[in-house]
Amino acid sequence: MPSLYILAAIFLWSSLGVVVRRSGVPVHIIIFYSCLIAILVQGVILSLKGFRKEIPDSRLLKYPAVLGCVGLVNAFTYYYAFQHTSIANAVLTHYTAPVIVAFLAPVFLKEKITIRIVLAIAVASLGLWIMLDGFSLREGQAEGIIAGLISGFAYAVVIILARVYTQGLNPLVLTFFQNTVIAILLLPFVRELPLHALWSFVLMGILHSTIAPVLYYQGLKFVSANRAAVLGYLEPVSAIIFSMIFLDEHPGVYALAGGTLIVVSGYMTLRGERANAETA
Repeated sequence: MPSLYILAAIFLWSSLGVVVRRSGVPVHIIIFYSCLIAILVQGVILSLKGFRKEIPDSRLLKYPAVLGCVGLVNAFTYYYAFQHTSIANAVLTHYTAPVIVAFLAPVFLKEKITIRIVLAIAVASLGLWIMLDGFSLREGQAEGIIAGLISGFAYAVVIILARVYTQGLNPLVLTFFQNTVIAILLLPFVRELPLHALWSFVLMGILHSTIAPVLYYQGLKFVSANRAAVLGYLEPVSAIIFSMIFLDEHPGVYALAGGTLIVVSGYMTLRGERANAETA
């Protein structure tokens, strides 16, 4: 089932917070070097005879370039929100993305929005609100909240663009050139190589910047943008599980109750996909 590719990618990405925190290096540094490792790994694979034919005409490379730029905006503003407002505010504003996708997909992808998808978004949004104990606005947090909203919009655009580009480009090729663009954009701001965090660069380069996006883009070939966006709500749930295991952070009652609702929304989405497959 194509959604399993997306769920696997989300599961891998949900461990990102643990790796970033354990690395102890600035965000732009860890993004740059993880992309660099990813480029090396993916470049070796693409140099193999069976993959070389997948590299598109140079005129098509503008698409992963655009995706890389939007992806960088998404990542930077999301991390900026974490630094300038509460975790709850950052995550709640970032996960406005599924709602934005619900409005953009019918316009740009001609996707129909179903009652099941609307209900799944509503249930997941309520679950996220409960899990993070609501939205709070305190003095001096406006910048972080604005950044979170920008990241949510960028995340929605990434989903829309990826849904379009994966129809004509190999997921590995798309990932390779996206990482290349991100690395080029960050290169002028990198002045150090923190060797103590080399393990995190290698881990992120292989898991989070290679395997996860390839799986996600493979799933997006067949899964609608709306369904992919709703499944993304499962990322905070997985992130809590990773924080329990590796950071000794234990969720409270609100987190468990909200997480349950998010899992229910994911189940609704998967049931909808199965129903569509059976009637097709």
